[in-house]
Amino acid sequence: LFRKQIGMPVRGYRRWVRLGTALVRALGGLSFTQSALEAGFSDASHFSRSCRQTFGLAPSSLTVLPAKRTTIADQPAANIMDNVPMMNIMPFGMCISLANPMVAAATAAALGVLTPQPCIPVTPSPWVPGSPTLQVGGQPALNTSCQLLCQWGGLITVGFPGQVTVTAP
Repeated sequence: LFRKQIGMPVRGYRRWVRLGTALVRALGGLSFTQSALEAGFSDASHFSRSCRQTFGLAPSSLTVLPAKRTTIADQPAANIMDNVPMMNIMPFGMCISLANPMVAAATAAALGVLTPQPCIPVTPSPWVPGSPTLQVGGQPALNTSCQLLCQWGGLITVGFPGQVTVTAP
C-alpha cells in the first residue's frame, strides 16, 4: 500500500528523508560527517554511498589549482575566485532546473516528465561574500559562509572546509 501511494518502498523513502535531512543540515553549516550522523547514517562514507546511489553522484570537493595554491596548516586554501567549472568545481548531484538546457531537452524528450541530468555547474561570478579579514592570493578567502550561484539557478555552498585548525572569519 505504501509503495502504491508514495511511489517507492518504505526503505527507499526512509533513505530519501535521511538524505534530505543530512543535506539540509550540511547546508546549514554542520560538517558532512556530523550531518550524516545526526540524520542516522553510520558514518560519512555511508552518507556518500547513499548520495551516489540516490542521486548518481556524491557531494563534490573543491579543487584548488597548484598554480595558485596557498596553504594554511598544510591544507590548500581557496579564495573567492576559485569558481571555475570543471577546474575548481567538479560535477555533482543531479540538476532539476529547467533553465539547464540538458534538463529541458531530456524533459522534452520524456514528453514533459521532469528528467534530472548530471549537475555540471555554470558559475560565471565569484563566491560571495568571502572573508572580510583574510586574503588568499590577493583575494578574500573562502569560508563556510560563502555561496556560489549557478547560472541554472542552483546554490553551491561549502559543506566542510577541509580543515578545522584555522578558521577564516
